[in-house]
Amino acid sequence: MRLLTGEDTVSDSDPDSSFVFAPVSVAAFGNTVLAEGCDTKRGIYWVHAWTVCDGIITQVREYFNTSVTVTRLGVRNIATAAASSSTKKKISGFHCQPVWESRLSNRAGKSVPGLVLAL
Repeated sequence: MRLLTGEDTVSDSDPDSSFVFAPVSVAAFGNTVLAEGCDTKRGIYWVHAWTVCDGIITQVREYFNTSVTVTRLGVRNIATAAASSSTKKKISGFHCQPVWESRLSNRAGKSVPGLVLAL
């Protein structure tokens, strides 16, 4: 069985053995494209994360029965008052802004692990 294409080469005559990827939603963030879907009959939930460069898919990540949250990493500057001085200091820290979260993971019918994908 070739799962990525949804093509079942072992037993095409048995409809219960085939698996078809039918995305329920597709979203894009920069050069990352996310597609998610589920097969409620089998209790399978999936997310694909594709990296696209110049119109060509250069990387594919496939997650089965995993809740995925996508965050954008960035630097956040925080102005604070110094205790002994009236001047303000800037403190830089990392900020993980969530930009997308799986919506279908509860359709798998079971508890699934979580994963954070940082862009």
